[in-house]
Amino acid sequence: MPESTPVPGEALPASVDRTDGRPVYVIGGGPGGLATAAALREQGVRAVVLEKSDRVGSSWRRHYDRLHLHTTRRWSALPGLAMPRGFGRWVSRDDMVRYLDKYAEHHELEVVTGVEVSRIDRTGDGGWQLSATGGRVLTGRAVVVATGFNHTPRIPVWPGREGFTGELVHAADYRSPAPYAGRDVLVAGIGNTGAEIAVDLIEGGASRVRIAVRTTPHIVRRSTAGWPAQATAVMVRRLPVRVVDAAGRLMCRVSVPDLAAQGLPRPDTGLYSRVREGSIPVQDVGLISAVKSGRVVPVAAVESFDADAVVLADGTRITPDAVVAATGYERALEGLAGHLGVLDHRGRPVVHGARTPDGAPGLYFTGFTNPISGMLREIALDARKIAARLAKAG
Repeated sequence: MPESTPVPGEALPASVDRTDGRPVYVIGGGPGGLATAAALREQGVRAVVLEKSDRVGSSWRRHYDRLHLHTTRRWSALPGLAMPRGFGRWVSRDDMVRYLDKYAEHHELEVVTGVEVSRIDRTGDGGWQLSATGGRVLTGRAVVVATGFNHTPRIPVWPGREGFTGELVHAADYRSPAPYAGRDVLVAGIGNTGAEIAVDLIEGGASRVRIAVRTTPHIVRRSTAGWPAQATAVMVRRLPVRVVDAAGRLMCRVSVPDLAAQGLPRPDTGLYSRVREGSIPVQDVGLISAVKSGRVVPVAAVESFDADAVVLADGTRITPDAVVAATGYERALEGLAGHLGVLDHRGRPVVHGARTPDGAPGLYFTGFTNPISGMLREIALDARKIAARLAKAG
């Protein structure tokens, strides 16, 4: 994989005919950054990927061992390189890492590792200046921010958290169930990560597993009679919300048993309505069976800690040996671009893909949405659109 130290104003290769010799800088060497760089290269636009770690796909390398994509291999591939059939339908974490390594090599991407960008600013001539580690100051004609949806682990500031005498870790630090064998574990949060870790724990030998639920999730089968849930999501993503909500209710009643007696009632809001609010359905990889059999027990949300006890929203006090907080991530874009007026009240980009924020032409964001049709699929589509837009700009 080629690596170089970018030099501000460095000339483009002779084979590339552009009026502006400055490269497009892509911040982040994950799927979004690599896909965009490959699409730009295909259009004859020089792109330099800046990755803060020592390898591409660093966040994927840190995911828990059990992880498999919830989207199909076909719809998870990035532009210009199919995933090998040998990966199977649901690609494992290790295979995803292998794919990202191969992707950067296959497209001969210009990746610079060990460089973290701390701030983006406009230049007087309409370009962009990046401040990075080692005192680097880089200038480019455009910038694509692809630092990732799951950037900085977030643990709520629960009262008494600091004094908890048990073990408290974020899901980002969870790798396998081995350290929890024979132990009582509470998983706080029932998104896809929390649900999968809970199943992993009970199958891996934890003596007891409870999962704290603040808002009951929609649960869908990852595949029904060979038909993947993602295929349905792609088909309905542009339909009216009320139509998808109605179809979702029917689908769930047919394919997912009522778990109310086990503490997990059906949600009282529509599936797609929740997606539009940022809540993605939980794809079942064993949770339904584990809850139905009583091996994973839903409990009320975590409210506070008191020495060795966890106090739940219904007043119950429990004393798990360990708590795994599957409580999400921050985008952490404020220091990078917050001063540019391009983020909303939640700290997320106001636009993404081929659109640029008002007053910030040449600044693009990709990978900061979590669409029902699959993040990797949308990243691939965004990459093509961004590349076409920048190639047209010249």
